[in-house]
Amino acid sequence: MMIGKLWRSVGTVGKFDGRYDGVRTMVGKASNRAGVHVTDTVLFEETSFEFSPSLTPELNEFPMPSLDVITPQAYLTPLGSQSINHAKFLQIPWRQFVFTKPLGLSKSTKLDEAVTLIENSSSSPSNLSTPEAYTDLLHACISAKSLHHGIKICSLILNNPSLRHNPKLLSKLITLFSVCRRLDLARKIFDDVTDSSLLTEKVWAAMAIGYSRNGSPRDALIVYVDMLCSFIEPGNFSISVALKACVDLKDLRVGRGIHAQIVKRKEKVDQVVYNVLLKLYMESGLFDDARKVFDGMSERNVVTWNSLISVLSKKVRVHEMFNLFRKMQEEMIGFSWATLTTILPACSRVAALLTGKEIHAQILKSKEKPDVPLLNSLMDMYGKCGEVEYSRRVFDVMLTKDLTSWNIMLNCYAINGNIEEVINLFEWMIESGVAPDGITFVALLSGCSDTGLTEYGLSLFERMKTEFRVSPALEHYACLVDILGRAGKIKEAVKVIETMPFKPSASIWGSLLNSCRLHGNVSVGEIAAKELFVLEPHNPGNYVMVSNIYADAKMWDNVDKIREMMKQRGVKKEAGCSWVQVKDKIQIFVAGGGYEFRNSDEYKKVWTELQEAIEKSGYSPNTSVVLHDVDEETKANWVCGHSERLATTYSLIHTGEGVPIRITKNLRVCADCHSWMKIVSQVTRRVIVLRDTKRFHHFVDGICSCKDYW
Repeated sequence: MMIGKLWRSVGTVGKFDGRYDGVRTMVGKASNRAGVHVTDTVLFEETSFEFSPSLTPELNEFPMPSLDVITPQAYLTPLGSQSINHAKFLQIPWRQFVFTKPLGLSKSTKLDEAVTLIENSSSSPSNLSTPEAYTDLLHACISAKSLHHGIKICSLILNNPSLRHNPKLLSKLITLFSVCRRLDLARKIFDDVTDSSLLTEKVWAAMAIGYSRNGSPRDALIVYVDMLCSFIEPGNFSISVALKACVDLKDLRVGRGIHAQIVKRKEKVDQVVYNVLLKLYMESGLFDDARKVFDGMSERNVVTWNSLISVLSKKVRVHEMFNLFRKMQEEMIGFSWATLTTILPACSRVAALLTGKEIHAQILKSKEKPDVPLLNSLMDMYGKCGEVEYSRRVFDVMLTKDLTSWNIMLNCYAINGNIEEVINLFEWMIESGVAPDGITFVALLSGCSDTGLTEYGLSLFERMKTEFRVSPALEHYACLVDILGRAGKIKEAVKVIETMPFKPSASIWGSLLNSCRLHGNVSVGEIAAKELFVLEPHNPGNYVMVSNIYADAKMWDNVDKIREMMKQRGVKKEAGCSWVQVKDKIQIFVAGGGYEFRNSDEYKKVWTELQEAIEKSGYSPNTSVVLHDVDEETKANWVCGHSERLATTYSLIHTGEGVPIRITKNLRVCADCHSWMKIVSQVTRRVIVLRDTKRFHHFVDGICSCKDYW
């Protein structure tokens, strides 16, 4: 089917009305080639344009937010992240010879003088009235984001017959107005062209990029299709901006069509195009397709590798991300600080300490000085892997610290239960003249909540408002409710909820519900649960928590009602899952699973020896954590199958004597497993570090860092 017929069938009401659907239809009719849908040959009628010198009076000056200049290397980067290097531009000998005076003025930002000079020369032929001179001056206006000067130059160009038909100047004018957020003026320059031969690929690309950079990806894509309709061969700029629009619109169908154009091209596209294409497939979740694009690239730079690593990190495909990074090193690609800053948070999420140490080694071996964001990520990784001492070492050697550095270090101490160091560091922070913000107080208050420093936490909340002038947000009130509730002050916690200036969130009701679980307050717990069932009807944790309250009160009928409610709403209890990193592999265990491992001879041997040793220490399973009305033997078997116990036993088998065991769990540790871990650390003389969804538990010689306040 001819694309022209499809396009004409879309309709002509308004410039863009309904046309995006036509774009999708056009691409959707493509055939399949090389794994992508290939679009038909473009058969469109040329569109006529009118050029109107009367545009000039309509270019009124308006003070607008400005963007940075578009450069070939970074025309798809976020707004406000680019700059132009006029020093390098001035190094070209012939430009220095011909345009020394206006360029010097542009370089020194004396645009008033530069514009006046070129205005005076416009009436008579000279080197200052050539297209090159105007191009240079427009570069300076774009760099300075000066709409005022740009309008004056635009007036001179449009009133000069020899200049207004110059495609390069037209593209610069479109770029100037688009970076100054005057898309209406940019579009008018574009639309008022009579001779279609002036609308070169660069002019079309400038218009499309203008829309893209101003948050209009749909219009950018339509401009791209209009260009194809005009029989203009798209270049790297145009293809990249069209693909970026597909990424922003999450339109895989059109993106595949553009990929087909790339496959059919005689000339190869550049790496920028491939990087955006890679991002399209990764953002769409098509990792196999993205990998095919990646593997098919003849050249891959650091940006290409970073793109793939970044999306794998966001999608929490940690194992693949680690393997890709190692392959990157094997191919001697090198890395940027952005690469490591992307990988370290993934190490934090899964507590992959060994991989994090590999990254640290790469930083130490590098000749370049690491930047503050990278060191902040490194500090955060160590803290979230339970190695807070390493976090402090990194913090202490940082020559420059920003507020984020202090906040991360405070949070590392807080989640690891070292409240004394939290307080000391906070006081040092104040003495150093660093003003705390809301994030600072979230770390402080949560640390007080986890360690039972009720009075200090309450005074800190007041100091935050009065001394530091930080307005409490919802997160701070959630911490306050948790501080009071965990201390058994349920009534005070309820009063805070009733009087705070915000509508209670799920986190606040969740804190209250957990406090009711700890102190057996059924009536208030039911109120909190009712609110949570409305705010988070599909969160299984809320149902489990209220079931715990009923089970502790021996209210088995109510436990059954909650279970029936979950069944009716299609809510399933999240399975307990724990994982450990042994050497370069992450081993995952699910509660009640791991049958092959549990039936192995090595497991049975170690488990039997372990059980005998801990029974001599007086341990017996606390079956009250089981929320089913079954016999005690069944409950004991279920408790012994919890995922953190399987992970601990595996680590005892596969790590050397004296090596700390580090476990991460997706749920909060149960009371019986907490007691079991303490005894295991004592009888095996191993340090066990358990990270659950709330905090860290450091078990050393039978004692936990939480001091049983959790």
